[in-house]
Amino acid sequence: MRPKRYPIRQHMLDVYDRQARQLPLEVGSMEKYQTWKAKVQKRLWEISGLQWMETCELTPQILEEEHFSDHTRKKILIQTEPKVWMPFYLLIPHGIKEDEKRPVIIAPHGHGCGGKAGVVSNTNQPQVKKGILRYHCDYGLRLVQKGYIVFCPDARGSGERIEDISVKNNENDLLISSCNDLNLAAISLGQSLLGMMTWDLMRLLDYVETVDFCDSSKIACVGFSGGGLQCLWLSAFDERIKCSYISGYFYSFKSALLHTHRCGCNFIPNLWKYVEIGDIAALIAPRPLLIESGREDSLNGTMGIESVTEQVNITKEAYHLFGKTENMRHHIFEGDHVFQGGPLVSFLQTWL
Repeated sequence: MRPKRYPIRQHMLDVYDRQARQLPLEVGSMEKYQTWKAKVQKRLWEISGLQWMETCELTPQILEEEHFSDHTRKKILIQTEPKVWMPFYLLIPHGIKEDEKRPVIIAPHGHGCGGKAGVVSNTNQPQVKKGILRYHCDYGLRLVQKGYIVFCPDARGSGERIEDISVKNNENDLLISSCNDLNLAAISLGQSLLGMMTWDLMRLLDYVETVDFCDSSKIACVGFSGGGLQCLWLSAFDERIKCSYISGYFYSFKSALLHTHRCGCNFIPNLWKYVEIGDIAALIAPRPLLIESGREDSLNGTMGIESVTEQVNITKEAYHLFGKTENMRHHIFEGDHVFQGGPLVSFLQTWL
């Protein structure tokens, strides 16, 4: 006989209905929008712990260099905070001429693909290859093959940045992460893992600006799943990102995150009290934005694809205010939680 249980999920949903989204998008006028934007960015900066991030010298180091038929892959290390090191792959297409500058893609990873290794299709490990086949997450390789310069970092707690506590029982598992361990510690320090991830990407942009062959006036961000989350936050705070492609991460907090998401990188104290995902994306307006969603993606939540379109419609209000509705697009494909990328190249060619 199944034991009696007394869960509190419905109570939390009731609390959500009473307290959530206290700072909804304001589009009554451009002045109201700008006032709202400044207020929301300030509040998110505070609750995410970005206000406590420390700047330092980047101190870049080239660790590896490999040559392939159509590109060169360098592994580089930079310091994003004092004693905090971030490795990333820099993918450079062949054929760059002297004094030529190329558009740049920042390509953060999601879960289940071995961090940056999956994004660049470094399939030396069978686990990474399995992740790529499952999620189609090798978009960094696809983009360098189209001639873009691509930066593929490891987020804190993933890939080569996983914490010792997370690997002590399975040293060879490349697909696990330290997100929960890190976020539990971070929130007790007034920070958050998502704030740390966002800061690291902002420091990566600082590094991009030092690279001679990078056109720092033409930087896009492309991310899938947890990489889409990172893309969303980076684009909302840093206008050096000129266009954004968010795949597999755009849902209602109530419909999805309270039911299907359990990774610590999603959670910031008090976040749901102030905004929804559609509000955060509205901070990107009027810069070009493409949201990609699988109709059968289980992470869409209890409302399914309607959860996504509800948030997309919130964001569209900001683009309508700017008179730039053509700058935002929602691509829905028939599939589950994968990076589909059908309109990716045409989107980048249009806006970069």
